[in-house]
Amino acid sequence: MKATKKYGWILLLVLSVTGCDKDFESINTNPNVPTSVTPDLLLSGVIRNTINDQVSEAWSIGNIVAQHTAKIQFVNEDRYLWGERTGVWNSVFGNMRNVQNILTSAETAKPVQNNYIGVALILKSWMFSIATDTYGDIPYTDATKAKLSSNYTPKYDTQESIYNGILDDLKRANDLLGTSSEPIAGDLIYGGSVIRWRKLANSLRLRYLIRISNKKDVRADMQAILDNPTATPIFENNSDNAVLVYQASAPNQWPLYTSRVGSFDEYRLSKTLSDYLTSINDPRLAVFGRPTERSVASGSPKIDGIPNGLEDTQALSYNGGPQFVSRVGLTFACLVCNDTGRPAPVANASRGLLMTYAELQFILAEARERNFVTTGSAATFYTNGINANFDYYRSIVPAEYGINLTLPSSYFNQTSVAYAGSQAERLTKIGTQKWVALFFNGLEAWSDFRRTGIPALQPGASNLNNNLIPIRYIYPQAEQSLNSGNRTEAVNRQGADNINTPIWWDKN
Repeated sequence: MKATKKYGWILLLVLSVTGCDKDFESINTNPNVPTSVTPDLLLSGVIRNTINDQVSEAWSIGNIVAQHTAKIQFVNEDRYLWGERTGVWNSVFGNMRNVQNILTSAETAKPVQNNYIGVALILKSWMFSIATDTYGDIPYTDATKAKLSSNYTPKYDTQESIYNGILDDLKRANDLLGTSSEPIAGDLIYGGSVIRWRKLANSLRLRYLIRISNKKDVRADMQAILDNPTATPIFENNSDNAVLVYQASAPNQWPLYTSRVGSFDEYRLSKTLSDYLTSINDPRLAVFGRPTERSVASGSPKIDGIPNGLEDTQALSYNGGPQFVSRVGLTFACLVCNDTGRPAPVANASRGLLMTYAELQFILAEARERNFVTTGSAATFYTNGINANFDYYRSIVPAEYGINLTLPSSYFNQTSVAYAGSQAERLTKIGTQKWVALFFNGLEAWSDFRRTGIPALQPGASNLNNNLIPIRYIYPQAEQSLNSGNRTEAVNRQGADNINTPIWWDKN
């Protein structure tokens, strides 16, 4: 009897084990954790994350190195004591995983989802342009192959080959968009408009062609885009701007809105920008900066910036102290960054910028002035760019701020604004107005300055970089341990891994 019971228990155990093995996969699969995600669920996160990261990079470095803003405390960034900066690297390569997931999902869908492929290629191109313009040679061809082929040590491609890939992908995106019927859900930029994504693809092509124009002959490619507006449409007005519109309520407000007032007030308007706008009686000065607290108290409001690159004591005491230095404009401010007697900052007044119509007009003005294209008038493109930037700020600055953005009647007649003079003088005017229009657009103003030398920015008096404005970021230190061989090869090819080594399109 005991033996029978014993064998019965053994048989039951065997049957139990067999049954568990048979249903193992279904039992151990969590139905609440998806193994794949459709493009519509990924797209909004990629757009929001990358544009917010661009806002952060503009605030912490882009505005500083382009001398749109300056610091009065903790001034290392303003003195070029940069060290390792990983924000761009982590943002681009982190978010690129989901861009690749969008591409993989759209390419394997039945039928193929060409609209999502096109949008993903545009985002991929934009993101990789940011990374390569910041670091130079970077992983590109192998950058998204870890999941697909277990390649965890991607090679670094040359910047020239990366730009070839970027331009090819943007052309392909334009050609693909509209060739399938799926709606583009999750689109926080254009709400699913295929034609506006196509306009962005071709406008970005013009941005990147002008960027490499000192290294390659880009005339045929630029002219081909302009010759066929049906096949290769570009931005036509501010409604085509590639921007992220924020919300009035959390968590999708302007990213700086929840900043501590102390952290926000470390950054002030740069004297470089305030002096230029003051010299041409430009109303945008009141958008970028606020009258100093002391000037308001005395009854004579005045917007006054601070020089870049001062050491801590100089910066904090400049012109008598913080009350004598203008804060960054209310349009970009944090919740508790309001001034006495002034309205509170609006949570969604500002925008996250990818590219604007104003920037495109300045690109076309330069291209026409340099005879890269034969279409249109450089003077008209230049004037359009200025007017477009004014119109943009008129559309977003809250009425309660009381900022009058009416252009003075004599504005375009001023010697330093009028489209006249030698070609060098005309190009300087284009570049300077473009620099103003690129305020808070990530690192774009810095990239354009590196390419053109316009405006003629000067390192701050107390800079710590041998009187040189930095021209790249150093590679993240993690790459030395995680991808040492490929990083070393890139450094040997490109030059020393420091902030003064030019990248390919910036080399003479």
